[in-house]
Amino acid sequence: MPHQIIEYSDNLAGMLHIDELIDVLHETAATVEVFPLAGLRTRAVSRSDYQIADNHRDNGFVHVVLRIAHGRPLDVRQAAGEKIFKALCDFLEPISSSSPLAISFEMQEIDPQLRWKKNNLRDYLAKRAN
Repeated sequence: MPHQIIEYSDNLAGMLHIDELIDVLHETAATVEVFPLAGLRTRAVSRSDYQIADNHRDNGFVHVVLRIAHGRPLDVRQAAGEKIFKALCDFLEPISSSSPLAISFEMQEIDPQLRWKKNNLRDYLAKRAN
């Protein structure tokens, strides 16, 4: 696991190429050594119901949550977060340089006692590699 969830205001639809942002964040997270590729998921959801600051219709936001398994050292988590946040900000720079935009990123560790999962992706990745 890491799972990246991108939320963004729907007023960015004409400016934000969300498929490209998903690619950038997924590829960036894949370069972080402690994040196994087989567990990596990146997805996005547009939000149509929101208020930002003075509620001006031009105000936009992009918020990314990275949910990871518990146990990585703080310095490893910080380095990963800084790398992903930089990729996010770099990608959004053309929008933020000309429009009001709130960009945020947060990393959450998942309690291993409160997590259930099942998948066979590692098996399929191993078969494809051969």
